[in-house]
Formats: sequence, structure tokens, C-alpha cells
Amino acid sequence: MSQFDITHKDAAGRIGKLTTPHGVVETPTVMPVINPNIQTIKPSEMKEFGAEILITNSYIIYRKDELREKALKDGLHALLDYDGPIMTDSGSFQLSVYGEVEVTNEEIIDFQQRIGTDIGVPLDIPTHPDVTYEKAKEDMDITIERLKEARGLVKEGGMLLAGPVQGATYKDLREECARELSDVGFDVYPFGAVVPLMESYRYADLVDVIASAKKGLDPVAPVHLFGAGHPMMFALAVALGCDLFDSAAYALYAKDRRYITARGTYHVDKLKHLPCSCPVCMAHTAEELKKAHNCTELLARHNLYVTFEEMREVKQSIWEGNLLELVEQRCRSHPRMLEALKQMTNYSSWLEECDPSSKSTFFYCGPESAKRPEVLRFNKQLERLTIKGSVLIRAYPTKKDKEYDTVMMFKPPFGSYPQDLAEVYPFNAEVVRTPDYEALEIAYKNTIKLVEMNPEATYTFFMKESFEHPLVEKLDVMDNVTVVPPKSN
Repeated sequence: MSQFDITHKDAAGRIGKLTTPHGVVETPTVMPVINPNIQTIKPSEMKEFGAEILITNSYIIYRKDELREKALKDGLHALLDYDGPIMTDSGSFQLSVYGEVEVTNEEIIDFQQRIGTDIGVPLDIPTHPDVTYEKAKEDMDITIERLKEARGLVKEGGMLLAGPVQGATYKDLREECARELSDVGFDVYPFGAVVPLMESYRYADLVDVIASAKKGLDPVAPVHLFGAGHPMMFALAVALGCDLFDSAAYALYAKDRRYITARGTYHVDKLKHLPCSCPVCMAHTAEELKKAHNCTELLARHNLYVTFEEMREVKQSIWEGNLLELVEQRCRSHPRMLEALKQMTNYSSWLEECDPSSKSTFFYCGPESAKRPEVLRFNKQLERLTIKGSVLIRAYPTKKDKEYDTVMMFKPPFGSYPQDLAEVYPFNAEVVRTPDYEALEIAYKNTIKLVEMNPEATYTFFMKESFEHPLVEKLDVMDNVTVVPPKSN
């Protein structure tokens, strides 16, 4: 098993240290994909962009005589002229594209060990998202058998071994596969065959795949999201518990004259201005970039700078404890990403189990914030509150506070809580002055739950004009609650 030490957490995201034969990698991070035949940017330059680990394809090296001989003689790191950790894929991508490869699982595992790979990948079966359940199950079973075989072939203390989790878009299969592989024990767990989901903008399905697979794994196991290289979705995937990403997008997009940003992608020929301060964009105007003889290389460099800049932003958000706020901001960059954000709220109970109980200030960013782990956790904690006597529930201090035995604050999306906790996380939350429907709904449901759990107390609720909601009527008809209209309090 790999040594993976988690140093900071937020939601299901974490900052960790993954120890490999060629050094320690801080996660979450991106592994630039290196094509052994076509190197848009030299591997030896990758550290300048922030890369700590690379990924290349051992099957391409295996199939080309010149590359294979050099790799076997001098090692993978000499072949790529890179002295840091390198992960190698096995040919599964070619298998998914062409339907077959000219290598066995045993042969490619042996080859990866002989050339000095840091993290090797068995020849798993990447299953397309839209196959039948029976086909997905069949492919998954073959993958599990091959991975068990690979586990027995890898020598102790050498190459780390990845255990790709398959199962198409069937949540139960993803979880089952992850659980079986976890029992076998691998060093890294890639979630495979998700590229078709990203290519067709099925980010909500991707959320299901990640969350389902994560539920089957040991919570501290390092996870690699195969083929996820666009910075737009890093925050979301990290918040769901992914640690490693690989990017061929920086080069493939550049070849197609596409310019990556954390909010989406532009075609360089349509740019009037360059919305970036990386060295490439500071040294060129949009027109100069378009006409440059080495436009592809310049775009690839820009794309890499942006990719690692976004990952640093994600890490900082984990450190500060506001990763989910970054997720909400990023997911509003595209309608399909917004769908993914809404889908993620269906896993709030699971995220709440992973989320630290204390961190920085809660910032309300939109309706989805009302379903964040902190809000769900408060709902569970209501059971601990014992309220007696006369209770005033209000949003701001009043002259009548002293007339009541207990004074409680009302702040959407949380609801009612003792005023003594007003400056304690998460009740020190920064929220909008005019709450939206979703925030009020959760707040009123929590308040109704509080009243129902403490029926002996009597409650006076001072309304505000911005607190109008259908649930006020349910609160108002409760025998021990008096709702005071805005103009009367």
C-alpha cells in the first residue's frame, strides 16, 4: 500500500502527501500527459509550470522498438528526461478506442516494472457509459480479475500499483468494484472510463460515478480521476474526493487553437483580449498570439499555466476551508456544471461525514448553499438543544429581548439558534439580506423541528418582510408559537 498522508481537509477534498519511488507528490495535483512521440512541451520543463508528477503511456513505448529499447536500457525517466515521479497507463485507452491491444496484462505490468515506472496501471477494461448493465458487470469482473493478477505480479517496495475502478454509470457497480479492489489493496484508485461523460458534458453523471466509487473505498485512499484535465471542473472533483488528475487537454486544445480558462474555453481566433496574466499572455497581444509561428506551443504553455493556477486556487480553498464556495462559483460557469452542483447536493449526508466540523466563515453563494454539509450538520445538532420557558426568535436585537427567558437568532439557511452562538462557526455566516426561497425553506423547517422537539416552551417569532414563505403559515398555527408581523415588532 502507498504512503498517503492527509494534512488538510474540506468537504471530501483534501491536501495530501503521496510517497512514490521518485519523490513525494503533494495532492491534489495534475499530471501533464506526455506523448512519447510528440512532445509539445519537453518533460524537463514541466516543473516550471508546477508539475510534480507526469503520466505517459507505457503501451506506446512498448510498441515502438526505439522507445522500448531505450526505456529498457536507460529507464523511463532517462527516456523522458524527467527525474520526478512518472505514472504510466497500460494501453487501456487504446483498447477503448480500437477494441484490442497487442499486449497482455502480465506483459504490460512486467514492462512497467522493468522501465522504472513509479505508478503502474494494469490492463483494465474501460467500459463505455451507455452499455447495458450486463455488459458493464462483465467488463468489471474481468477488470477485477486482471487487477488481482497484477497485484500478485508487482514486487514489494517497488512500483506503486493503481487499481482502476470500473462499472460504467451504474452506481451500485462502481461501489461494488471499489469495495472489492479496496479489499485487495492498491496504492492509487483511478476512476476509469469517464472521459465520454466529460466530452458530452454529463457532469451530473460524473458526480454519481465519483460519489458511488468513493463510498466503496477506504476514505483515506488516494483517488485519480482519469482523463479529467480541464480546470473548470477541478474544484468540483476535488470536493468529491479526487486527488490526482491528468491533462492531455493542454496540448490537444492548443493543437485545435483553443485557449483554456477556469471558466471555460475560447477559440483563440475569436479573442480580442487575453484574459490572463501568465507569461505567455503578458508577452503577447491576442493578435500576436494568433499569428505566431509557434502558436500551438504558446497556447499549450498558457493552458498549462492556467491549469496549475486553478489547482493552486483549489488547494488554497481547502486550506482556508471554503472549497465548497469555490465549487459553487466554478459550477456557475456552465449550465451542465450547474446541473452537477445540484446533483452533488444529493450527497450532502455523505459529504457531511467527511467535512471538518470547524473552519472559516460560511459564505452563502446561492440556493445550493442551503444544502451544504454545515447546514445539514446543524439540523442533526438540533436534537441537543433543550429549550424552556419563553423564547424570542428574531433576526436582530430588540428592546424586548430582556422580557424572554431565551433569545434565539434566526438566520437562513440555518434557522433558529441561541444568540450566544452568533459569532461561532457556522452561525457567523455571511448571508444575503433578502434570503432566497431555498434558504428560507431549510431555515423554517429547522425552526419547526426545534419547536416540535421542545413543546413545553412558548415561542414568539419576530418576522421580517424578507422572511415571507409558505412555511410561515405552518409555524403560525402551532399552539405554542406566536408570529409577529413585521410592522408590529
